[in-house]
Formats: sequence, C-alpha cells, structure tokens
Amino acid sequence: MPKFRRPSRAARVLLPGAVAVVLLAGCAQGSGGAASAAGTTAPAGTSPTTGSPAPGSPVTVTPGPDGTVAPGTLLVSDFGSDTVTFVDPARGATGSVEVGTAPYGLAVGEDGRAWVATAEGVAVVDTVSRERLALIPYRTDTGPVTTGEYRGGGMGIALAPDGRRVYVGVNVPGGNGTLEVLDTATLKVTDAVPVGRRPFDVDVSRDGAEVYATNHDSFDVTVVAVKTLETRRIEVAPYGTEGGLGSWLKPHYTAVRPSDGKLLLPFEGERLAVVDPRTGRTTIEPMTANTHQHGTTVTADGTLLTVGTGPIDPDVDEGPSLTVRTPGGAERVYPLEGPHESVAVSRDGRTAYVTGGFTRDGYWDGLTVIDLDSGDTRRLPAGSRPLGIAVL
Repeated sequence: MPKFRRPSRAARVLLPGAVAVVLLAGCAQGSGGAASAAGTTAPAGTSPTTGSPAPGSPVTVTPGPDGTVAPGTLLVSDFGSDTVTFVDPARGATGSVEVGTAPYGLAVGEDGRAWVATAEGVAVVDTVSRERLALIPYRTDTGPVTTGEYRGGGMGIALAPDGRRVYVGVNVPGGNGTLEVLDTATLKVTDAVPVGRRPFDVDVSRDGAEVYATNHDSFDVTVVAVKTLETRRIEVAPYGTEGGLGSWLKPHYTAVRPSDGKLLLPFEGERLAVVDPRTGRTTIEPMTANTHQHGTTVTADGTLLTVGTGPIDPDVDEGPSLTVRTPGGAERVYPLEGPHESVAVSRDGRTAYVTGGFTRDGYWDGLTVIDLDSGDTRRLPAGSRPLGIAVL
C-alpha cells in the first residue's frame, strides 16, 4: 500500500537545547532498542532535574587502561565478530572481550555486568575486569549457529528493574521465537515463553510487571505478564500487513514512555504508533523524517530518539538520520552519513551515539557522535559492525 507522506523538510519544527538524560540501550537493539536497544535495553542515566540517578536507571562505570574509573565509556556489541568492544567517546576503541557468535542486543546492570544476546547464548561480561564470566545456552532449539541478519539465537534483551532477571528474545529461523527468562543469580534459564517471529527488541515496564517482545516478522508486540507468564498479542501495523515477510513496513524497536508506560514504535519517519499495552489500542501520531527507522530510545523526560536507516525508495524517501522528538511532538532531524542501527545518549544529555552496524548491507565499523545542541557530527571507528550500545 502507498506510504503516508508528511510535510516537506522546511516545515519541520526544531527541538531547542539538549535532551534530558537516560539511556535505554539499543536494540539492535533495540532500547529499544536497540537498542533495546535497541536496543534495548536497560536504562542508565541521571535525573534531568537533580543530576542524581533516575529511578530504576542502572549506572555503572568502567576503569580505563590505567585502572582509573572512566564514566561514560561506551559498550557496543560487534555483530560482525564475536566480541563486545569498549569505546572511549573521545579516542575510540580501548579493548574487546570475546562473548559468542554474532552478538546483537545488550543490557547493563547496576552491578557492572553486561548481558549480551549472541547466536550461541547469553554472555555475561564483567565490565570492570573486562572478562566474560559465563555463556548461558538457550533452552530453545535455534538450529545451527550462524551469522548474518537472519541468524538464530538472541536478539533483543532487557534487564528487570530489580536486576534479578534477564529477558531475551530468541529468534528461531523459519518460525516463531521465544522469550527466555534468565535468573541473574544462578545464571540459568528458568522459563521460555512463545512470542512472535524475529523478536528484534525486548523491553520491560517500569514496575517490572510486564515484558514486551517486539516481533518484526509477525507485525506485533507480545505482552508477557511476569508473574504468570501469560501472553497477549497486540498487532502493530499502521500500514497494514500486506506483503507479509517481504514487507518493509514492520515494527523494529520499541521504547516505553516513562510518563504512562505506553509503547512508542516509530515507522518510516512518518508514523509513530503509540500502543497502550493494557488495552491493546494504538493511536498514530505524525513524524517528519521520511526514512526507514530502526533503533529507538527514550529519555527520562519522554524525549524520543529514533535512528533512520535510509530510504526504501530513493526517489521519494530521505536518507539516514537521527530524529529527536520532544514529548509534545516537536522534532529535530539530524542527517547521518550512511546507514545506522541503534542510539544511546550521554549522561549529560548533550551527545547521541549512533551505531553504524546496521542489520542489512551498507553497515560500517563505527559510531556517529552527534552534538545535540550544535548538530555537529563526527565518525568514530569502533568495533566490528556494532549494533547494540550502552553507556557505562
């Protein structure tokens, strides 16, 4: 069906000033979303009003090579290799840790452990000592371990607010996926719940009572009640489901709005699907970037950041970008050079970090660093096809 068209670039409203600070790690997340985050998808940051940790926001630090603490270090998952890479935003990569084949989303807890969804299992990484502590195999049979966009294994991943459980969306090639639940104390899978196809992103409600798996190939979000593991399916298809698996117009990453717990799913730089997980109802708000969108995250004050990967149709669509959208709907669109996947925000809210890994061809090995006040950008070599990202 034809795409919905928004006003020209000249009609866009710019967002003034820096955004408030909190991170929902991508998905690629995946938060996302991200990235979850994007992937993403455990939040980390500070309160935009007090500078103290925002409620439920894990804050961790990583020592530099000389043993001193270096807050603000970035951690990216290297989808093009079997590592995660530590990145100094000023200098670039400072070291890598082997985690498992084709790592996708990642989440970081208050204790400094990172949880990384790989094709083989969930890797547990100590970000202080910079070593892998464990690789937890999936309960779900995902077939042979492979690489690439359609590989089986973990995709979106999120950490419960109390840090006791990790939730990972597991892709099963050719079929529906599962949401696996990991106990962070025993490092074992305790449950596996059926979800939709290719769970790109996993997010958790702020009270920890529900988990949301965003299923790319089935046009839906699976809502999982944590206590009972009962599930509900919410279709999220503002363009319809025509085209099925071949459609580009499918959900990718989700952000949970802090003010009311509603789910925010950007589509094509044209439509923002706002989903009430309690009722299953979806409302649509206009967006302005006019580009295929992937990773997304939201700050403590409700500012939404969304990565535009580039055009579906180069004749009518715009190129890659980052959209920053205020809670009131005003948007500023920052052009990017080449495709990107997930986004994270610095603790002071002035800088965005966008991974260049991308789930399709056209990726590159680095990050774009964006000054959200001036709009200045710079490219920073970092990792191998980096997808997920977190600020430590």
